[in-house]
Amino acid sequence: MPLDSAPVEVRLGLRENWQQFTLLVLVNSFVGVMVGAERVVLPLLAQDDFGLASRAAILSFIASFGLVKAGANLFAGRLGDQFGRKRVLIAGWLFGLPVPFLLYFAPSWSWIILANMFLGLNQGFAWSTTVIMKIDLVGAKRRGLAMGLNEAAGYLAVSGAALLTGYLTGVYGARYALLWVGGITALLGLLLSVVFVRESHAHVALEGRGQVTADRSFREIFFLTSWQDRTLFSVSQAGMVNNLNDGMAWGLLPLFFVGGGLSLGEVSMIGALYPAVWGIFQMFTGAWSDRWGRKIFISSGMLLQGVAILSLSLMTGLIPWAAASVLLGIGTAMVYPTLLATIGDVAHPSWRATAVGVYRLWRDGGYAIGALLAGVIADLLGLRWAIGTVGALTILSGLVAVVMMRETLPGREVLRDVARTTTVPELT
Repeated sequence: MPLDSAPVEVRLGLRENWQQFTLLVLVNSFVGVMVGAERVVLPLLAQDDFGLASRAAILSFIASFGLVKAGANLFAGRLGDQFGRKRVLIAGWLFGLPVPFLLYFAPSWSWIILANMFLGLNQGFAWSTTVIMKIDLVGAKRRGLAMGLNEAAGYLAVSGAALLTGYLTGVYGARYALLWVGGITALLGLLLSVVFVRESHAHVALEGRGQVTADRSFREIFFLTSWQDRTLFSVSQAGMVNNLNDGMAWGLLPLFFVGGGLSLGEVSMIGALYPAVWGIFQMFTGAWSDRWGRKIFISSGMLLQGVAILSLSLMTGLIPWAAASVLLGIGTAMVYPTLLATIGDVAHPSWRATAVGVYRLWRDGGYAIGALLAGVIADLLGLRWAIGTVGALTILSGLVAVVMMRETLPGREVLRDVARTTTVPELT
């Protein structure tokens, strides 16, 4: 049930709902700032303040973040279906409030891990819910554009926060930067969500009106999204590997660049460049996928990411690393909004939020897998081997999408009818 009870005319479409859509874009940008504030600073803080030498130990904060966020993603969609999207969004911001204070006062690395568990809840509930609400509002025709704008706002905010926090760290210190950037952002995000965001359940009911009823159990949706439908499986594995390499980039690349002789300012610049390119290009790639198809963007974007990561491991110097980071950002922008739009293409409105939650479970589980894998390989063989291994896995993921995924746009209505009316075994 919605928290706000004022009667509002319900219509589907980006233009028809532009005010709420814009508000949700702004809210999602605050969600991006929360995670972006840690992007450059925290791996360096692990070495300088806490004296951690093991790469696996340093990346433990990303593993804890990824595991908790993956679980929160899984339940965010289901809870949103049962209790309302707005309530879940507010809960996400309440979980985000303790994060900057835990980081500021942390006497040991265990506090950093705890802070990132709260951050995972914040990201899982708040980001998932803004995604789902935008899908609710716009309907089927502009879904790719909607996801492009959503993810662009989030990752441009990640980029800006990484740059800002890196600058403030150089002037005032890392803890001060994390406290003020995170604290102000969490308060603003909570305020906007409580006062101005409206429930979108009525839009779901409107889109589902006149369609074949598609009640499914959570178990059915989980298995269907995870592997029983080849397109949804392709999306889930690509999302997982995408965040596997992003977890590596978050935890290892700042250390790799510093070890290569770059200054904190140069590391902050490259750390901001990758999500900035990612964010900017998403404004276009999501809309282009509405016209040209989902599969070409997902498969080629994963392949481009893999090539860029391998290039990072093979080259040295500010300019080559910056160029590879730009390519990595472009490849990620091709993939990120298109994966979410594909879920919306296939899933019925009545179980779409749960399917998005299952997909985001696998996607953000990639953070934990990437952190553990990259950390262990880095400790055993070195940073270059860890980065190169992740690049090779990303190329493999792109090849899986080439072979397994079906295009959802040309035969979109046919695919939806199959997903709505057949049993799970028949979809296998």
